[in-house]
Amino acid sequence: MRAVEDVSFAIAAGETLALVGESGSGKSTVGRAVLRLEEPTAGRVRFEGTDLATLTPRALREARRRMQIVFQDPFASLNPRRTIGASVAEGLEIHGIVPREEIGDRVSHLLEEVGLDASFASRYPHEFSGGQRQRIGIARALAVAPTFIVCDEPVSALDVSVQAQVLNLLLDLRTQRGLAYLFIAHDLALVHQIADRVAVMYLGTIVEIGPARAVIGAPSHPYTRALVSAVPEPDPTKAKTRIVLEGDPPSPSALPIGCPFVTRCFHPAKDARCSTERPHLRPVGDQQVACHCAAPGDGAAST
Repeated sequence: MRAVEDVSFAIAAGETLALVGESGSGKSTVGRAVLRLEEPTAGRVRFEGTDLATLTPRALREARRRMQIVFQDPFASLNPRRTIGASVAEGLEIHGIVPREEIGDRVSHLLEEVGLDASFASRYPHEFSGGQRQRIGIARALAVAPTFIVCDEPVSALDVSVQAQVLNLLLDLRTQRGLAYLFIAHDLALVHQIADRVAVMYLGTIVEIGPARAVIGAPSHPYTRALVSAVPEPDPTKAKTRIVLEGDPPSPSALPIGCPFVTRCFHPAKDARCSTERPHLRPVGDQQVACHCAAPGDGAAST
């Protein structure tokens, strides 16, 4: 079984690429493989021109100063036995970024940068709300001055009002620090606010990728169209057609020979080729789509 296969993308400096899809599609595995938290069995991950697989442990540690991650569960990712000041300071100590006597001041500055009081440094994770703990996780990631951050569903465990605050914080930090994000999510409404480009995953592969306005506003792959149709419409007077997929996804250990989506596909042009030949990404409108039948404007009626 291959958790992720034939996934390829690039992220420019200061850009946000959102990786979306249902649970089990391989989003988090991709994010962890990018950072070498999971070792890929094949393929390459290049960061600032360097293949991370070729780095020695020492060189990889140096590279990780510029690559960080914000985890989905802000409570599980913090050590309950350590103060948040100690957690934020850990990266500074490991990499020797500032003299030891300046670490306290740097921690205070980082906490204030993410909207927390510097006096909170002496408290423990259980004394904070979920939104505050996620801000602490962001401060910890920022401590080593990264240029690239993997945000692994950073707001999915938070209340809606708090989600907006954390998203705005990430947007502000991207502008102020010139950060690049790989933003992993399943909520397309959130993705629309933060992403420059969107990649949609299904059963371990990318089925559509392109500018956020194109992928969300005019999706071409049937699976993307179904995802977009499931986004709630805030205007009760506006009609919206919901696409309900039939059946369950096939087992990752027994994928169809052709298109992985063929067993649930509703495209009117679906034919025998879809069951025998696996589609690869090809230009359709402004995006790349892995579908034999997709055509520009396919999703206009469903959005």
